[in-house]
Amino acid sequence: MQQKIYIDTSIVGGFFDKEFETETKALFERLKDKEVVFVVSEVLYSELEDAPPHVRDLLQTYDEECFEYVLLTDDAKELANSYIHAKVVGQTSLEDCQHIAIATVNKVDALASWNFKHIVNLDKIKGYNGVNLQKGYTTIEIRNPKDLIKYEND
Repeated sequence: MQQKIYIDTSIVGGFFDKEFETETKALFERLKDKEVVFVVSEVLYSELEDAPPHVRDLLQTYDEECFEYVLLTDDAKELANSYIHAKVVGQTSLEDCQHIAIATVNKVDALASWNFKHIVNLDKIKGYNGVNLQKGYTTIEIRNPKDLIKYEND
């Protein structure tokens, strides 16, 4: 069964960033090989609107069946606001919270991000998951692409 990996905007941008491109492209290889499905949301597409064309158009170079499109539902909005209310992060990180909430509500296998300040950060992950449990959701795996790619056997 294919893993469902929610991607945020940093993953799309990471494809073209020298620091992150190797692991990001390896994750996209798993997508191309149909090993994973990327879960994408209206929040991601909204954030990509201001990106350079080559970044904005990257996902269109892959087959439609590689993606599962999900919406920012009322449940996800409420959960995102709960992260802020619990002071996991501040109000300026609302979009980050929306990514995490959407991924949580849709029960993905993992959320992939290069955002180490607000998302892929142990203290923040504990905060997000604490709120998830309080609100009756399961915990979510939040990882950077290094944790989600396949490595050759030694």
